[in-house]
Amino acid sequence: MISLVDLFRREGRDSVTDAAAPVWLVVGLGNPGPSYAGHRHNVGYLVTDELATRMGSSFRAHKSGRADVVEGRFGAPGMPGPRVILARPRCYMNETGGPVKQLATFYKVPPERIVAIHDELDIAFDTMRVKLGGGDNGHNGLRSMRNSLGTGDFYRVRVGIGRPPGRQDVADFVLSDYSSAERKILPFQVDKAADAVESLVTDGLERTQQNYNS
Repeated sequence: MISLVDLFRREGRDSVTDAAAPVWLVVGLGNPGPSYAGHRHNVGYLVTDELATRMGSSFRAHKSGRADVVEGRFGAPGMPGPRVILARPRCYMNETGGPVKQLATFYKVPPERIVAIHDELDIAFDTMRVKLGGGDNGHNGLRSMRNSLGTGDFYRVRVGIGRPPGRQDVADFVLSDYSSAERKILPFQVDKAADAVESLVTDGLERTQQNYNS
C-alpha cells in the first residue's frame, strides 16, 4: 500500500504539507495595453515581468478573465522557496481592487500575504521603500485595493518616480514615459525592486527594509 508521503514524493513534492503551503499574491499595478507600457505608472508591471523571467515562466490568462498570472516559486533551482502567484490585473488602475480580490479569494490568500508593487510620487526616482499597510497617498490602485479587500494592511513595494518637474500636472506625469536619462537607470531600479519582493516573501519585512529602504 502506498503511503501518502510516498504519493507526494512521486508527484515531486517534498512533504505532505507542501500542497497546503502558504501562497503569496504579488500584484504589479499598472494599466493594460501597449500605449501605457512605458509609463511611470506601469512600473509595477515591469517588476512582475522581471520576476516572471526569474521564475522561468510567462504570464497567462487567469480563468476569471480579469488578470494575467504566473504560478511558481521564488528560490534557486533545487531549493524552491514559497509558493507565489504573480498577477497583472487586466483593468485600468482605478479598478485594480476587483481582480485582486477575486484572485485572493480563488487562491485563498489573506491580505497579510498580498504584495502590491506600485509607483510612488513622494520617493525620488531610483530609490524605493517597502512597508506594511499605510494610506493610499492619492494612488488610485491602492485605494481600489483597499476598498475591495476591506483593509489596507497589505505589503507595498513603493518604487520611486519622484514629483513632476515645474508645474506639470501629476496625472500627466505618471501617464508619461520615463525620460531618456531615466530609461538608462530603469532596468537597475526594476531589478532591485524585484530583489526586494523576493526578500520580502522569503526573509520578511524587517530584513527587507534594512537592505532595500533607501
